[in-house]
Formats: sequence, structure tokens, C-alpha cells
Amino acid sequence: MGIQKPTKTVADTYASRETIQSIIHSVAMKEVMLDKAMPRYILKSMLSGFLLTIVTVFMLAMKTQMAGALPGVVNLMGATAFSIALVFIVLTQAELLTSNFMYMTVGLYYRTVSFGKTMWLFTICFLGNILGAFVLFILMYFTKVMTPEMVTALTSTVDAKTVASTWQAILVKAIFANFFINIGIYVSMQFKEGLSKTFFIAIGVIIFVFMGYEHVVYNAGLFVGMLFYNFDAASWLGVLKNIVFAFIGNYIGGGIFVGLLFAYFNGTRHIEQK
Repeated sequence: MGIQKPTKTVADTYASRETIQSIIHSVAMKEVMLDKAMPRYILKSMLSGFLLTIVTVFMLAMKTQMAGALPGVVNLMGATAFSIALVFIVLTQAELLTSNFMYMTVGLYYRTVSFGKTMWLFTICFLGNILGAFVLFILMYFTKVMTPEMVTALTSTVDAKTVASTWQAILVKAIFANFFINIGIYVSMQFKEGLSKTFFIAIGVIIFVFMGYEHVVYNAGLFVGMLFYNFDAASWLGVLKNIVFAFIGNYIGGGIFVGLLFAYFNGTRHIEQK
């Protein structure tokens, strides 16, 4: 008896349909929170900004206190330390702009959320993320945690991201950053066990930080730090350049290269009714 030819349909190619369905449900919950519980949504956005910024300070402390060690080792340890922030953000279900780029693009593809609502969510989320950074540095300002060496490292980092970078470099590095972040989040959603989720969330962050790619919310936290610790040393036109092109690049990397691509991989633009 010969081998029977397998019968497959297009639906059999939807390899991670459950993950996409989970994202669509998350988009619906985000929309409800934005419409009916705005203070809660803002606070969850602030939590993300606070977490990113407090771990940024941790990374600055690590790099300055290990200044004599091999630069590659210090950079890798700093990147690993920074990955803690995204793990906390994802597992506490806080609201981060750059992961919302992926989520909301999936919702747009499947027509479960409007373009206007998506832009409104991006705006409120980003403002909340920045407010969280302000809260952290307001509290930090009353301590001696930020040493002169850390302020020097902060200033050097900001200078490299603003004055020393072209808009093209910022744009492309921002695409890379959010591609790695969101591909890590997307893969992590396919696991239920906490350690597996943590690993895949962290690995994307470690790559983007180690390589010095551009993340608009992380950068905004650095710029808020400059407001408090070295205002005159910042090129604020350079800061605007970085924010604009890091925002666009992060959307392309997370929204187009991950969100739109995997939405297309996993079905038509019409949600099947059950």
C-alpha cells in the first residue's frame, strides 16, 4: 500500500495562532482600560518607566564600579542587569510603549482596534513611561546614589546617542532594538513556565543593550536624568532628534517586523467567529 498524501489546509500553516489570539485579547483589555480606567492605565505606564529607569541607574552603577574590568565583560553584565527591567515589566503586565507597538499592530491588522485609538494609546503610554522616569529621579535626587562617576557615564552615554549619532544610525539601531525585544516577548508567550518566559524575554534585551541599539523609552529615561543632574551638558535638539527617530525605528522593528509579520503568518485579516 502506497504512502497517502497528507491533506493540509492554509489554516495548518498558522504555527502560533494561539499566541496571536492572546495578543488580540490583550489589545481588547488595553482598549477597555484606556477608555474606562484611564488612571489605572497611566499608573501601569508609569510603572514601566519607573522600572526601566531604576534598572538604568543600577546599570550605570555597575559599569562605573567595574571600570577597571574588561570592557566586554562589563558591558555584558550591564546588559544582563538591564534585562531584569523588561522581565519585571512583562510579568507584572505593566504598560511599555515599545511592546505595545507589536500588540497594537496585530490589533490593527485584524481590525479589532482603530488607528485613532492606537495612536491615543501610544501617546498616553509614552507620557506615562516618561512620568515614571521623573518619579524615579525625583526620589533619587534626595539621595547620593548617583555618584559623580555615574553622572559622567550618563552624560557620555547621552552625548553618544544625540550629538555623535546621525538620524539614520538612530533609526536603524532602533529597528534592531525593538525587533529583538518583541521577538523575545513573542516567543516567551508560547511558554507557560516562568523560567522559560524569563529567558526569552531577557535574551532579546541583553542583545540590544550589549550592541548599543536605540530604545526610545530607555533613552527618554536617560534624558530625564540629564534634566536633574547635568542639564547644561545636553544638546536638546539632539535629544529631540533621538526621540523622533528612535520612536519611528522602534515602531518599525516591533510593530512591522514582528507584529505585522506574525499577524500575517497566522491568519487572514478577518477574525473567525466561534
